[in-house]
Amino acid sequence: MSTVEASVRDRDAGARRRPFALLGSELATVFRRWRTIVMLVALALVPVLIGVAVRLTGAGSRGRGPAFLSQITDNGLFIVFTAITISIPLFLPLTVAVVAGDSIAGEANFGTLRYLLIAPVGRVRLLVVKFVTACAFVIAAVLAIVVGGVAAGSALFPVGPVTLLSGDTVSLGEAFIRILLLAGYAAVSLLGLCAIGLFISTLTSLPVGAIAATVVIAGVSQVLDQLPQFDLIHPYLPTHPWLSFGDLLRSPILFDSFGQNLVLQLAYVAIFGSFAIARFTTKDILN
Repeated sequence: MSTVEASVRDRDAGARRRPFALLGSELATVFRRWRTIVMLVALALVPVLIGVAVRLTGAGSRGRGPAFLSQITDNGLFIVFTAITISIPLFLPLTVAVVAGDSIAGEANFGTLRYLLIAPVGRVRLLVVKFVTACAFVIAAVLAIVVGGVAAGSALFPVGPVTLLSGDTVSLGEAFIRILLLAGYAAVSLLGLCAIGLFISTLTSLPVGAIAATVVIAGVSQVLDQLPQFDLIHPYLPTHPWLSFGDLLRSPILFDSFGQNLVLQLAYVAIFGSFAIARFTTKDILN
């Protein structure tokens, strides 16, 4: 038995006896990869670099740069808000595209996909497992930014009650609740991109192509969202609500934008999930 076949057999041993065995094995496989570890560490370093830059240059005091940057010197927790604001449009989509785009195409490229399905693992079941794994990575990626931001903010700047966008000041405990809500908003925002990446991954056996196509779609959506000529489609673009989390940083908290974002992303999950199932269940598996 080849090393590849042995690896796949180990991953799926007992899958029929334990319904969640395949999911647990897939999660372990993805999060043990050096690529995944490096991406999570890189995301955690984003807020650290922001904090160090502000600490060394005092850039936050000049009122220039991304949202919340000017408040960092007064309260280190604003590093988290700044890092998430910077990461949602670029770093998070890039890392999510790597995981989602590689999900099926990577198996086909390494010659393990056909063996997985012979195991046997149903095609729809495999797609669900791959999507849930990509979503788990999204959560881990956002939490990496939060942990890095809290650590950097606490080490480099004073930390205390936070003044919200509405002008109200909340305690440190409630500030952490707002941070978790913002992290949840960021994670929800990327669900649609996970589904798009998964669908594209079913179209090819080249993971690099699927990853690149997913990144391009995220970029094109953001560009279209900035063009007034496309106002009519702006509310339906997957990236349109990515930075509309201001309501979570006001008092009282308004969940309207969170709910609208969730509905939009679930619509993309339903549409592109259906496309992925239709494609994958009728596809000839040669590798």
